[in-house]
Amino acid sequence: MSHARSEQLIQRYYRAFNEGDMDTFLGLLTEDVVHDINQGGRETGKAAFAAFMERMNRHYKEQLVDMVIMVNAAGDRAAAEFVVLGEYLSTDEGLPEAAGQRYRLPAGAFFEIENNQIARISNYYNLSDWIAQVSP
Repeated sequence: MSHARSEQLIQRYYRAFNEGDMDTFLGLLTEDVVHDINQGGRETGKAAFAAFMERMNRHYKEQLVDMVIMVNAAGDRAAAEFVVLGEYLSTDEGLPEAAGQRYRLPAGAFFEIENNQIARISNYYNLSDWIAQVSP
């Protein structure tokens, strides 16, 4: 896997996310993709990731901007740093009440890449910052 192909893969992944194209978005993952949830657990498999995204899309409307993608020389690891522009649409269990609050949140992700597909995604953002932004 080349550096350039890996960078293009991550660009396609985030473009599909921003366009709400879940078919393309999920199509870029391996069947046994590992997802490290921000300040949470680990899930394995494309079906689990699809269910996670379905829940996220129900509660949040987000666009990712100011994207910077970094890829190692071998092309098997990548990272992305970006800003999440979001709207909290409906209350997510265990979190503050939703009322259409808008937020701006720095975030990042780490990737493992195998055979031109994403095999691991580890997301990070500051949950305390997000809670402060959406709390009354």
